Amino acid sequence: MSDFVIAPVATPSLAVEGTSSRFPIRRVFCVGRNYSDHAREMGHDPEREPPFFFMKPADAVVAAEGNITYPTLTEDLHHEIELVVAIGKDGVDIQPEDALSHVWGYAVGADLTRRDIQAQAKKMGRPWDWAKGFDESGPSTPLVPVSKVGHPAEGAIWLKVNGVERQRGDLADQIWPVKDVIAYISQSVKLKAGDLIFTGTPAGVGALQVGDVVTGGIDGLSEFTFTVA
Repeated sequence: MSDFVIAPVATPSLAVEGTSSRFPIRRVFCVGRNYSDHAREMGHDPEREPPFFFMKPADAVVAAEGNITYPTLTEDLHHEIELVVAIGKDGVDIQPEDALSHVWGYAVGADLTRRDIQAQAKKMGRPWDWAKGFDESGPSTPLVPVSKVGHPAEGAIWLKVNGVERQRGDLADQIWPVKDVIAYISQSVKLKAGDLIFTGTPAGVGALQVGDVVTGGIDGLSEFTFTVA
């Protein structure tokens, strides 16, 4: 076996709640416009069309605590609160009725977005990578195993900035629930243990400024607090 020509990078990972263990992150899939009120907010028809996806680098996922750096190249950084799904078992062409057996656990994350860059990319018909895949763009709580939390299918999902509520929805309002999202992704690629899925955000997305304190959570699952630094 050949030696690496440079030192291999560390495997990105998320903490597991209540333990010293960590969950290794392989890939990060994100679902676009998965709540009807957010679809309308972004100027789109919320009918149940096939879902679409974008991705973040694995190391964009960081702990949703302490300071999160305001990124370069933007003057319009937005928050999007989301349920995060951790895949614990490989699968391809997974049927919806079997999909939840592939879930290892759940967390609460924020899909941070350079909205001005995204708007320009949309206008020019270009990819969203620079808008979604920057450093620290996926702060997340520690993962909670399915054995402790089950499979959250309903419950309030909310986000506040400096104590003022901006986003509130319910997991039951997802256009594509977790089992359907997993099944749909697995038609295109082989899902593997270590993959994460950010499952979309309710309405109320908005801008963040340096110094803002961001709190968010999903009732019965987890909450986070971080400061935009």
